[in-house]
Amino acid sequence: MSVAVASFAVFAASQVGTPGPANMALMATGARYGLRRALPFVAGVVLGKQLIIWPIGFGLMQLAETAPWAFEALKWASAAYIVWLAWKVANLRLGEGGDAAAPGLAAGLIVHPLNPKAWAMITGGFTAFVAPGTPALEATAWIALVLLGCQLALHPLWTLGGSLIAARLRGRPAERYLMWTLAALTVASVLFVLFSGGPA
Repeated sequence: MSVAVASFAVFAASQVGTPGPANMALMATGARYGLRRALPFVAGVVLGKQLIIWPIGFGLMQLAETAPWAFEALKWASAAYIVWLAWKVANLRLGEGGDAAAPGLAAGLIVHPLNPKAWAMITGGFTAFVAPGTPALEATAWIALVLLGCQLALHPLWTLGGSLIAARLRGRPAERYLMWTLAALTVASVLFVLFSGGPA
């Protein structure tokens, strides 16, 4: 095949399933609101990646070559936004605001477009697993389908994990350490993507 689907599926699962800004946001949302209330946010995160995949597949990479400064600025602006979200997570307490509305579909949609790991992952998918000359529609459809499947399987697990951890720690002294740890992991994942130079 002109797209190495099986190999890309392994790569995609390793990326979607490992810690990163999106998974930390999902875990923190699950910890604060529980899996059921967080499901619209999960759906938004899943669909939001499609907002990156299709433009990249249909020519955004050419723009990156002609205006690299724009993508560099986007990368750092995105990182700053994720760090700001991490600060908010660090100061959340699981027992506060229990009646507050959980973030919904719209909030989830912007997570991946502002996530440098997602951009690197998708770019790596097109450059490493798609044969030269592959029609854009074919390549993009396969990349989109594989990532959608991985997200549908793995993103709810991160959200559930946050909910289960919170159930044990809510209202206890360890709660503060949980939220600060989630925030620190989020920042660390962003810094790793910014400075590692690879798609991970």
